[in-house]
Amino acid sequence: MIVVTGATGNVGRTLVQTLAAAGEQVTAVSRGATEPALPEGVRHQRADLTVPESLRPAFAGATALFLHDTGISAHLLDPRAILELAKSAGVQRVVQLSSQGVATRPESASHGQLGHSFEEAVRGSGLEWTILRPGAFASNAYAWAESVRAERTVAAPFGEVGLPVIDPSDIAEVAAVALREDGHAGQIYTLTGPELSTPRQRADNLGAALGEPIRFVEQTRAQAHTQMLHFMPEPVVETTLDIIGAPTPEEQRISPDVTKVLGRAPHTFADWARRNIIAFK
Repeated sequence: MIVVTGATGNVGRTLVQTLAAAGEQVTAVSRGATEPALPEGVRHQRADLTVPESLRPAFAGATALFLHDTGISAHLLDPRAILELAKSAGVQRVVQLSSQGVATRPESASHGQLGHSFEEAVRGSGLEWTILRPGAFASNAYAWAESVRAERTVAAPFGEVGLPVIDPSDIAEVAAVALREDGHAGQIYTLTGPELSTPRQRADNLGAALGEPIRFVEQTRAQAHTQMLHFMPEPVVETTLDIIGAPTPEEQRISPDVTKVLGRAPHTFADWARRNIIAFK
């Protein structure tokens, strides 16, 4: 059985579907009180990763674990306690969803230092491990959904700066392979899309998927900072703006790892937009 934490997120939801479709027994772990819609045969377990003991029922009978570090809440977790509990329950393999920022922003408390300590716990767990380091998610465009629906407008800073944004479904497929197949132990995969994509281009991609033009409004860094503070802590906002405004060469490099694992090219942002355009209508 495979345990998927963060099962209602952009990656976890697709991962659960992918594993279930492949015939795997899956336990989907989420924190919410409401049971999510899941594929037939998938077991749901409510648990809070900040309380490792709450995961004990989920780990019963499990052999593999997808461990989501929960992004901006990662500082509340004790990964070693989670991994010890998993190991004692018989889990043998762990695939961790980390972040490219561990390598590219090691000085950042929110992206580098915290992620590094989490990865260290995984590497020292005694389990067979694989670490996934995605760059910027294509699904970050959901932040534009309300303004696109209401005004057919996208507002963002750094309109001409490109990043190889990654489709979360590609992350999920790589995770499924690493969870199910041998040959990925001890690997760290950097996951990106197949091309550089600027905010202005992503707005155009959404417009093409809608069949209507979308107006792009360039924000200043200060304007974006104020807006992002509504849903991100200050240190995360600052590092995120640094990444999208002045990415390092490594953050703009197109990684071959999705193709290496899946045997196909990763999806473009335009692919993601067409598949998820209902959220913007």
